[in-house]
Amino acid sequence: MTTRRFNWPLWVGFVLTLAAFMTYVSVFVWFPITRDFPWANLLMFSIAVVLLVMGVRRGFAADRPHPARSKIITSIIATLSVAVIGFFIFTVFVAARWLPPSKGAPQVGQQAPDFTLTDTTGKQVSLTELRTAPIDGKAPKGVLLVFYRGYW
Repeated sequence: MTTRRFNWPLWVGFVLTLAAFMTYVSVFVWFPITRDFPWANLLMFSIAVVLLVMGVRRGFAADRPHPARSKIITSIIATLSVAVIGFFIFTVFVAARWLPPSKGAPQVGQQAPDFTLTDTTGKQVSLTELRTAPIDGKAPKGVLLVFYRGYW
């Protein structure tokens, strides 16, 4: 009688694939070193691929107690994992290039164009006013602009 073995490399590889996919959006996108080139996610995907290959070899082994069921489950999990990896690579490296360039955005160190907006208290504030209004009797050296979406 053959004992039933759990195909842990396949399942760990699948979970690691899902974790690598989800952590890019939830964790790694917040840091420029991992957002600009997703090396941490690619490393996680590489480890997942090694585990998936081990799991596929183990799932298609001849000594499995239920060979048909083992091959079906292994094929489904491996296909889902490859689809997730492919979708991530397509989204990050291909579809991201389709975004239009922001040619009109100010560059780092460039002076922002003058504008007037409503602050959080409902008062109209212009950039020129912020640049010239004295703070504690001294002229300001610069203005820090923070934009947030608000309620829309």
